[in-house]
Formats: sequence, C-alpha cells, structure tokens
Amino acid sequence: MAAPYSSGVTPERAAPSSGMYKLEIELKRGHNLAVRDRGGSSDPYVKFKLAGKEVFRSKIIPKNLNPVWDEKVTLIMDSLSEPLYIKVFDYDFGLQDDFMGSAYLYLESLEQQRTIPVTLVLKDPQYPDQDLGSLELAVTLTPKDSPIEERQDSTTMLLRRSWKRSTKQQQSIRLSELHRKSQLWRGIVSIALIEGHNLIPMDPNGLSDPYVKFRLGPQKYRSKTVPKTLNPQWREQFDLHLYEETGGVLEITVWDRDTGRRDDFIGRCQLDLSTLTKEQTHHLELPLEESRGYVVLLVTLTASAHVSIADLSVTPLDDPQERREIMKRYSVLKSLSNFKDVGIVQVKVMRAEGLMAADVNGKSDPFCVLELNNDRLQTHTVYKNLNPEWNKVFTFNVKDIHSVLEVTVFDEDRDRSADFLGKVAIPLLRIRNGEQKGYLLKNKALTGPAKGVLYLEIDVVYNTVKAALRTVVPAEQKYIEEEPKVSKQLLQQNFNRVKRCIMVLISYGTYINSCFEWESAQRSIVSFVLFIVVVWNFELYMLPLVLLLLLVWNYFFSSSRETTEMSMEAMFESDDEEDDKEDKESEPKGFMDKLYAIQDVFISVQSALDEVASYGERIKNTVNWTVPFLSWLAITALCFATLLLYLIPLRYLVLAWGVNKFTKKLRDPYMIDNNELLDFLSRVPSDVQVMQYREHRVDPGQSPNKRRRTNVS
Repeated sequence: MAAPYSSGVTPERAAPSSGMYKLEIELKRGHNLAVRDRGGSSDPYVKFKLAGKEVFRSKIIPKNLNPVWDEKVTLIMDSLSEPLYIKVFDYDFGLQDDFMGSAYLYLESLEQQRTIPVTLVLKDPQYPDQDLGSLELAVTLTPKDSPIEERQDSTTMLLRRSWKRSTKQQQSIRLSELHRKSQLWRGIVSIALIEGHNLIPMDPNGLSDPYVKFRLGPQKYRSKTVPKTLNPQWREQFDLHLYEETGGVLEITVWDRDTGRRDDFIGRCQLDLSTLTKEQTHHLELPLEESRGYVVLLVTLTASAHVSIADLSVTPLDDPQERREIMKRYSVLKSLSNFKDVGIVQVKVMRAEGLMAADVNGKSDPFCVLELNNDRLQTHTVYKNLNPEWNKVFTFNVKDIHSVLEVTVFDEDRDRSADFLGKVAIPLLRIRNGEQKGYLLKNKALTGPAKGVLYLEIDVVYNTVKAALRTVVPAEQKYIEEEPKVSKQLLQQNFNRVKRCIMVLISYGTYINSCFEWESAQRSIVSFVLFIVVVWNFELYMLPLVLLLLLVWNYFFSSSRETTEMSMEAMFESDDEEDDKEDKESEPKGFMDKLYAIQDVFISVQSALDEVASYGERIKNTVNWTVPFLSWLAITALCFATLLLYLIPLRYLVLAWGVNKFTKKLRDPYMIDNNELLDFLSRVPSDVQVMQYREHRVDPGQSPNKRRRTNVS
C-alpha cells in the first residue's frame, strides 16, 4: 500500500488537468480536533468547496474531538486545476459556527484509478503554528470515459453544471436544495406588518390599492391588498426562516393592485437583519427608496429548535435518555413556557415499492421531499431503482398540531425539472406513534391513487395545553403556494359544495315548516309543547348548552360520519386530472379566450364559493367528530361558556367585552386583531381536505403495480 497522501506532498504520477473526471471521496474520521465549546469539546462538521462553491457538507457529530463520519461523495468535474478546499466548523445552535481549521486537496497531484489514503493537517491561516488536528480521507480519481463502472452510493451527490429546471418549479426546488445543503435553519424572523403612511397614488382617483411583498433568500410572502388608501393598515404576522446560505437581507417591495392590468410598483426598501439584536422586538419605520412614504414593521429574531436530517441509526426518540428529556420538555408542567414550541415530529422514511418508471430505461431516480408548513427537507436520490431504500430520519419542530405532513416522491432528471411520482398528506393528529405503515401514493390533487407504496414510521410528541391554545390564533401561512388557476371544473365543484350546504338548511327549514302545517299530528304536537317549554324557560346560557348536547349526541349515537364520507367519495369520483385535461381540450377556443379575459373575477368567485362551502363543511365536521381533538376542545369551550352565562349576568359580559374592545388600541397600538372562532374553524378540515387526507388501503397480497383505482377504505 502506498504511503498516505498529506497536504503539501505531491506524488510523482500526476493527472492531467483537462478532461472529465470523477472524484470519489470518503470522509472517514478526524483526529484531535480543536476545542471550541466551554465543555472542552466541539460539535464538528466538514464543508467541501470547489471553485468557491460548496459541493458537500457532512453531518454534525456532537461533542467529539475524534469524530467518525464514514460518508461518501462523488464529484463530476471537467478540470483539476482548482484544488478542493476543506473546512471544519464547530456547530453552535442559534449562533455563528466556530472555525476549526482548513486544508487544501490538490487534485492535479492525485494518482488515477487508485484509492489513495489521505491525511490532511488542519491549519488556521491567521495562526499557522497552532495544532488543529487532522482529517482522514480516501480518494479515488477516475477519468470519466474510463470503463470502470460508476457506482451510485446512497450518500452520493453529483455536481452537475448542466442542471436545468423549469421556471414554474424553480422556487420550490431552490428551497429544497437550500435545505439539502444546510440541513437545518438557525433561527426565525417573526415579522408583523403593521401599516404604511403617505404612499404615492397610482390610480386616477388619487389613491392606491397597496400590498407588500417580502423576500428572504428563496422565501417569499405577500400581504393582503388594502383598497383605496394611501395609509393602509395591514396588521399581518408571519415567520421566515434564517439559513446560512440565504444571507440576512430582507427585501421589501410595495405594489398597487391593478385588476385587469399589470400591478404598479410603488417603492422598495431593504433591512439588514444582522444589525438587529436577537430575542428583542424592534419597531421599525422603513422609508421607501426613490419614493415617498414608509412602512411600519415589528421584527423579532429568535433562535428556535431546528429541523434536521440524520441516518436511521441517529434517532432521538429511540434513545431512552433523549426521549425522557423530550417528554419532560413537552409535559403538562411546561405548558406555560414558549407557547410557539408545541412539540416535535420524527419521520423515518424507510423505503418505497412499485414506483412508476419515469425514465426511458424503465427505471426512476427517486427522492422524497417532506414538508410541514414552511419547513421543507429532502432525502438523497437513489438512482435507477423502482424500490428505493432511503432509511433517513427527519425531525421537525411542531408549531401547530393541526398541521399536515406532506411527503412527495420525485424522479430526478438532470436535463429537466423533477418529475412527480406520487404524494401523501398525513395530519399529525392521525399519526399512531411508532407504527411502520405503508401509504399508497396519490396524485397531485390527492384525490386518486398513484403507482407505488411509501413506507414511513412517524412519532409525534406534543403538549396538549399549548396545542389547544394555539388553535385559537391565526394559522401559519405558507409562503410558497401555487397561484390560483382558472378551472371550470373547480368552479362547478365549489358551486356544488355551496349548494349542498344550502340544501341542508332548506331541508331543516322544510322540516320545521311541516310542523306548522300539521303534516304529522304527533310531530306537530311534540314540537308545539317543546316550543312553549323552551321559550318560557329560555336563558342565554342554553345556547351553548344546546350545541354542547348536539356534540355529545353525535359522539354516541350519530352515524353521519360514515354517510358523510360516502357522499364525499361520490362527489370526488369524477374529479380526475385526466378528465379535467380532456374537458379543457374540448372547450371552444373562443370561449377560453373570453374566460381568461375575466380571469380575476372568475378566480374571485371560485375562491368565494370555496370559502363559503368550507366554513359550512367545517362546522358540520366539528359536530360530526371528524377531528376528535377539535370536537373535545369545542366541548370544553361550550361548557365554559354555559357556566359563564349561567353565573354572570349578560350586561356584565357585554360590558367587559366593550371595555376590552375600546381599550385594546390604547393598551397595544400594534396588536394584530384576530377572530378566535374563525381561527378555530380554520383548523377543522373541509370535505375536500378530508378526502385529500384519507388513506387508501394497501393490500399486502396485491402487487403495487396492479392495484385497483377504486380500492378506497
């Protein structure tokens, strides 16, 4: 065996510097690394950079000066003139990571087609005499046209310069690549958009319809539009994440909404987040550049529990000691600390079976993207495989227990955007801890099955009190969402949903009217006696009591949940993407031109119908115990309201309500108003969401390739 290659030593046989090469690197371990933490240890990880760009980042080894990584990476390059720059850092949560040393690997000096052991001595350019330890590697340099078979390892990451992506999916892919590099975010930027003052008029009436766009790296957020004003009041709150690669400059632009034409630009400003003190709320009045007026913001930087990726062997909830600490962190005794930290969810992505072949060779290059609200993580790619095994563990911080975990399987394609293979959506409240389960993949709309089964094991730990309190505050909005599209089928579906809600009210009205018409003497007599007794003895506290009794009745006696699912299934039977495509192609071109001419009005009507139908369905689903956690929460609130109305005279309650409303602005001028009832209902799934979250049965005796489309549990 040849002597180890050391930094600064040049072997006799050197590779030429031009042509295509494959460089395989195995990062083995570190020896006697530098101490950077107060406890006399460090949390090291390694960055590889080529031509100034980061091409690989290792996992973090906690509290270890002799870490063992055993990670592999393969790089494809067309030149050996640039050395590989290797840097070691100590991870500091919520703070800037500490430098632990660096070294260069000179590629031109490597011997070809042979695995060479390498020992790199780490140095600090500012303190060259300081001993910072060493890294142990194994490298193999192979010409790209060599007949040696290229091995695809589960941890391989290819550096492709010809990677092209479609414009439509660049936002989501860019964010997933960002997660892939950093693997975790360092903190949260909480932004409250309060108001604007003295903006430039853009409309002929001397006013504007302003809204604001925010951008932090690949993350975007758009505020609501305030019509006909130069001093808008937005009162919106949202969170963005801080990553190392995104930098710390928040870009803010103000626009005037112009229906039927392109929106007008009003002004812009920037905020350097690195100048703000952490863990403190800053009241900022930012003037617009090259324009008049300013916007008022409240900005808070906080370090928070991170999202992370690890191998299957590193599972926090499987370690008894760590699990005890996590359970203690989210116990009832900790209910009054850090209300935004509701819990954690650990997702083990095991494998998939019977995926769709997306490539011409009859194979696919699948990888998974996991999303929980605005947190987005991604597995590595398993090449040329329809039954991939990932065996990765993902940990997410839970801010809302009513969130939905979405797992999407894509096929990696170097020349085009990633191809969709399938998707599942799993509400956190439906998860059974520690159960390894196969989920039949669905189409993009989550209304029908796709090809393949995804095997996951999920654990959720959360604080019940915090989860209940977070239910009556505004839900977190996604800052990457698809724009609403014109769809005749979707409009018809929303119209039918509203029609169903109205027909239910009409049927109740008809039933009540039949009592007045004495169509059934027995029914009319009972109704008349009940009317007299209720009116004579009516008290205000009886209103929440009636709703409480309705919830209890449905819990014990009603079978409406099953009939509801059957009716929803029937509603979605014809809702298929292919049918929608054929329907669009059959439309007369002239009609479609007219349809797109009134696109804004069309989408507004479509969205309004969806909103009306959704609230009606959410009220029904609360009563029907579709989400037991929310129904129990409603029962608790109604019991409290009944007791309150029974014990306290109504005038005192109205007086307290009025005093609170009149003094709220004086007590907190920048308070963002919210409606607790609407916030509660926003957590209850509509009938559409119930169908999307519904699991399709996986038949163990049936091949994934031959499942029937109608096999729905």
